Amino acid sequence: MSGSADTRKYSSPLREQQALETRERILRATLDLLNVNPFGDISMDDVAKSAGVERRTVFRHFATKEALFDAFWTFINEGMNAQTLPSTLDELVHAPIDTFQQFDKNQGVIRASIHTPAGYAMRMRRIAARRKAFKQCFDAAEMEPASENGKRAEALFHLLYSAGAWEILKDYAGLTGQEAGEAASWAMQVILKAAKPDAQ
Repeated sequence: MSGSADTRKYSSPLREQQALETRERILRATLDLLNVNPFGDISMDDVAKSAGVERRTVFRHFATKEALFDAFWTFINEGMNAQTLPSTLDELVHAPIDTFQQFDKNQGVIRASIHTPAGYAMRMRRIAARRKAFKQCFDAAEMEPASENGKRAEALFHLLYSAGAWEILKDYAGLTGQEAGEAASWAMQVILKAAKPDAQ
């Protein structure tokens, strides 16, 4: 009895490690697929084949395609160390500089987040948390949070710190990710200065 109990205790960490490795393999396979074809519709079968696992294994880790993509975008943001939910206004103003450089290294995935149904759905599910974080940043700023200028500034920050801004600055203006991030950060600082009451 104690021998089999010991065996169960011993093998459990190994199984957990194997499960984590399989989960990461599935997420990395999703990354590979999106980098190759950012505008394609990726199925669970595609992910399973790319990861070298059975289809049921994918579903064992992610019950739905939505669950897979939710976990995937979290995985990507953690890998990029992207400050998607800044906690201070200073963090928010400077966030594009590092984040847009990371976008350059994951262009296929970032473009997929903009242009595919899965990417759109993921962004929509994160909007509430993003709005809350941005509002908290602005609440601490030296302006009336409910003022017209404050609301405009907050709205423009959503635009400037986004994958869409990165893409337009790259494709239309020919900037690198670093240059795009610096331009977005500079624009935020200009807007913030103009929006403060003492600027009137």
